[in-house]
Amino acid sequence: MTTSSLELASLLCSRLCHDMLSPVGALSNGLELLADEKDPEMRQRCFELLDQSARISADKLKFFRLAFGAAGGFGELLAVNEARVLVDALVANNARITLNWALASDSLPKHAIKTLLNLALIGIEALPRGGTLDIAAERRGEGAGMVSEIVVRAAGLRIAFDRDIGCALDGSLPEGELSSRTAPAAMVNQLAQAQGGNLQYALAEGALVLGAVLPGA
Repeated sequence: MTTSSLELASLLCSRLCHDMLSPVGALSNGLELLADEKDPEMRQRCFELLDQSARISADKLKFFRLAFGAAGGFGELLAVNEARVLVDALVANNARITLNWALASDSLPKHAIKTLLNLALIGIEALPRGGTLDIAAERRGEGAGMVSEIVVRAAGLRIAFDRDIGCALDGSLPEGELSSRTAPAAMVNQLAQAQGGNLQYALAEGALVLGAVLPGA
């Protein structure tokens, strides 16, 4: 699969807009309701819904800014806790998902952080009925032999995983079939290839496992 940078950027923008439509639309609807509502209790409820929608919108924007964009500055390493805070906030809006972390390193290269965030996003979306999301990351080795390893496991009663996303992850998606839905996986594939790394995924009954091995200091 070969994808131009312009096409991939356009599809990622489409994906971001799609994911932001719901919380931003809720803000708009809440403001309309508030303008017409006179009952104090109902107005308070409107304020609560507006606050919730604003928080969800902010959490998603912060997540996508680093997962898709150029956030994080120009340093080679980023604190893993920065990624953890973003994923925690995203999962906090879904009470049906239990999130577990196993982090053996305090920092990872920027490309590894972006990979972790995008694999976590795929894992979250694989749990429409809830379940457990386990995320592990480690940076080991020395000098030119440094390697970042990332594993994301989503387990639940129903796993929703489009095989096209898997094909985008391993680079086997046919030419011309890339979409805004599969663009994040394709971006992660390009990041891994640029580092000489590899991505793996395994889908079994009740669980999806995503992994990345990324060389680079």
